[in-house]
Amino acid sequence: ATRSYVDRIVSDSNNPGMKVLLLDDATTRTVSTVYSQTQILERDVFLVERLEQAAKHESMKHLKAAVFVRPTWGNLELLKKELRDPKFAEYHLYFSNVVPRDFLHQLADADDSEVVRQVQEFYADYVAVNEDLFTMNQRGSLRLSKTNESSNPARQDAFDRNVSCVLSALLSLKTQPSAIRYQATSRIARQLATEVHERTEADGIFQFKNRASGPLLLILDRADDPVTPLLSQWTYQAMVHELLGLNNNRVKVPTTQDADPTSNPLHHDTKPKMEEVVLSCTQDPFFAEQRFANFGDLGTAVKKLLDDYQSQTQMNEKISTIEDMQNFVQRYPAFRSQSLNVSKHVALISELSRLVDVCSLMDVSQLEQDVACHDDRQGQWRFLLEKLTDPTVMGPDKLRLAMLYALRYEGNVNLERLKNALDGSVPEDKIQLLDAILEYAGKRVRGPGLYGSNKSMMAKMSKTLKTSLDGIENVYAQHVPLLGDVLDLAAKGKLKDQQYPAVTVSSAAKPTAIIAYIVGGATYEEATKVHELNLAGALSVVLGGSYVHNSTSFLDDLNDAFGPASSSSG
Repeated sequence: ATRSYVDRIVSDSNNPGMKVLLLDDATTRTVSTVYSQTQILERDVFLVERLEQAAKHESMKHLKAAVFVRPTWGNLELLKKELRDPKFAEYHLYFSNVVPRDFLHQLADADDSEVVRQVQEFYADYVAVNEDLFTMNQRGSLRLSKTNESSNPARQDAFDRNVSCVLSALLSLKTQPSAIRYQATSRIARQLATEVHERTEADGIFQFKNRASGPLLLILDRADDPVTPLLSQWTYQAMVHELLGLNNNRVKVPTTQDADPTSNPLHHDTKPKMEEVVLSCTQDPFFAEQRFANFGDLGTAVKKLLDDYQSQTQMNEKISTIEDMQNFVQRYPAFRSQSLNVSKHVALISELSRLVDVCSLMDVSQLEQDVACHDDRQGQWRFLLEKLTDPTVMGPDKLRLAMLYALRYEGNVNLERLKNALDGSVPEDKIQLLDAILEYAGKRVRGPGLYGSNKSMMAKMSKTLKTSLDGIENVYAQHVPLLGDVLDLAAKGKLKDQQYPAVTVSSAAKPTAIIAYIVGGATYEEATKVHELNLAGALSVVLGGSYVHNSTSFLDDLNDAFGPASSSSG
């Protein structure tokens, strides 16, 4: 839906010819995930700029302006200022969510020159990461779980942004939930579900004919599953985000002056430079196909990509006639693009491999999975102490292991001893996050089910048997996010009303479509689970979240909300 909206904005028949595209911070991220700069230029967009920069321009009356921004009061003031002293011939205004009526009145009053040609609502108040994953793409939503900040303006803004994100997603999907359910133990999930219900009932724009067959909207809380964001990842998209940081489809990779994709940039003597590259499933067919591939299969896929490139290179070397030259010139743009793409993926897989080796991530991940999936307090404690004193294990990884252990054996673990074991390899303020994670998502706070308490004995035995049969290949992929279990129960019509009550009267016992939104942020591991469910075909699932976390962003937000940083900022 997002790509369709942006297509319509830059190709609007009511706004032909050369134009300027004015965006705000949020819509810049939205557009950049579905369009490259080259693709934008191909649509007669002469300039892409932030709305607040437009006032600094000299008059450019030969151009028209397409303005795509969120309907915020801050943007309203910028638009009013721009319309009182217009720099462009025409203004075509597109808002990413529902526009308040008073907002339109103020715009009309400011348009003395009558340069506004149209005002439309295109519901893209979120970033579409994958076909079945969207995010508000804003940090700080873990703070919504604090009980002593209800009057904090920043908290209210974060809450409003989450509501707007969910409402925009519903409008862009042109659907009305048949039921809205939420995690009963989460105050913020209940508040968000209630607000979304009230807003959809109060405004006719949310009323669609297919309500009875509409999806189940499920509002969840990141605090109910703090384990998933702490685990090492082994699929392509998730690994890149965990180890390198994948933000707005962009990631920084080591490179060299030589862009030859057949050479490993990490084998050069000089320190490699960092280059930002685009990793988008809409612009990169190889990434679209391999983003959910595990690390072992990924190496094979990149090798095949490299082999294909080398065969093309050999074909291009055979130029002996004028006709060969003409064919080469015609092939060159695609060949050059292929060269850059191969270089990118070779550099990425090389850097991921290096980090896995340098950080001893295979050993670390094996213990992570064991703690996340199995009860063995004494045995795991011995292995944990080994890792916490191992100089080859990095400080952040030691902290994650300690947190996973503290969460699983809360009430049966000596926290002071655990902290002492971290002392010297983890900074003191980070060690305090052990207390923060228990305050945010300890047993007294989160709902049931994190360690299989929702499952019957038969279900637990079935999972254990599958793990043992799959053997070594499954050692690093034993963990199933809590979301997977919740979606499985929902699909079977077995979600308990006491644990997931409905704001609305429940309709279909077994929904065929679910929109799951995680306040506080989702992860790529959960997105992979959703992808697997969608491939199975029995259930259609869309996952959304305040942010797409890796362990670094999750712990940073935890620190800001519940750790030492919260006292200094609050």
